[in-house]
Amino acid sequence: MEGKVGRREACPFCMSDLRCCLNCQFYDPGAYNQCRELQAERVLDKDRSNFCDWFSFRESIAGGGMSEGKGSAQDKLKALFKSS
Repeated sequence: MEGKVGRREACPFCMSDLRCCLNCQFYDPGAYNQCRELQAERVLDKDRSNFCDWFSFRESIAGGGMSEGKGSAQDKLKALFKSS
């Protein structure tokens, strides 16, 4: 996405907030406060727009990272129960 994402911008398809933690490059469910930026203030609603100064839109292909990990996990599970 080019340029900065405004706080009130929404997805034209699903109307979800674009400037939210879930779309930020620093969002990490396994990190403290689910954010890798240590100076960022805590945000409770990760799917709602916020005023975080550290927000940087995550650059990834839609559905890319999550589905690949899920697929490999499913392959490993199938391999466990595969008869030799």
